[in-house]
Amino acid sequence: MTSKLDRLKAFTTVVADTGDIDAIARLKPVDATTNPSLLLKAAALPRYAQLLDDAVAGCDGDLGLACDRFGVAVGGEILKVIPGRISTEVDARLSFNTQATLQRAERLIGLYEQAGIGRERVLIKIAATWEGIRAAEQLEKAGIQTNLTLLFAFAQAAACADAGVFLISPFVGRIYDWYKKAEGRDFAGAEDPGVQSVARIYDYYKANGYDTVVMGASFRNLGQIEQLAGCDRLTISPELLQQLADDHGPLERKLAPGQIGEARLNLGENQFRWALNDDAMATEKLAEGIRLFARDQEKLEAVLASKA
Repeated sequence: MTSKLDRLKAFTTVVADTGDIDAIARLKPVDATTNPSLLLKAAALPRYAQLLDDAVAGCDGDLGLACDRFGVAVGGEILKVIPGRISTEVDARLSFNTQATLQRAERLIGLYEQAGIGRERVLIKIAATWEGIRAAEQLEKAGIQTNLTLLFAFAQAAACADAGVFLISPFVGRIYDWYKKAEGRDFAGAEDPGVQSVARIYDYYKANGYDTVVMGASFRNLGQIEQLAGCDRLTISPELLQQLADDHGPLERKLAPGQIGEARLNLGENQFRWALNDDAMATEKLAEGIRLFARDQEKLEAVLASKA
């Protein structure tokens, strides 16, 4: 009998949101994504102990470089068991510095290429700030494709598409969390604000002929995934992937091209910043997400410092 995971794979590219190679090998996604939080978890696994030692060797105390080397090493291991791409994230503390983001992205690609891995198998993850989007625009023109993350506002999605970024990762679960707390009630099915956000972006992109890929992320339950079946890609935790694999119930496609979407926004910097400021949920969750990734980056640096 066909599982929900197999049904989902028929019209959506499934991506594993983890650094756990065993889970990736078992569940067989096309792509995989990592971030500082996932790398911190990976650093605690015995199988990565040697990679940690290798990452700090010869870094002369440059913990940023050691983190990048560890991220690339984990990414390289993951690429051995998936056919597609790995997303590797730029240090979140650079989220408001276009030039520094460019330099770190170029270093990550250089490290992958030194390991014999071509840039066509890597997406550079960058926070969808105005500065991050501008960096992504330049990287795309240079042949380095990007994944714009921590995306909560429609304005972020519109600006990313205009910049020609390869892929965006709107965070379904974190949007859901904010509205659940703010309104004091739960949401399910198509009324879920996180689901509605991704569906709106998907329809906008398809109606306006954008090539940017929509990859829903940060899921809290199977219902959110099922409501977004048909989205270009969905990045899903191993726990939820396993639940989908174990469930043999029906799964219908919910998103498909051809729906009516909104007209192009073509936002300038002032318009972008105002639209983001005017969205309390997006403003709070973007800031919180950057802070959390930055703290986990610092914890990973501390782990690597102890190895040095």
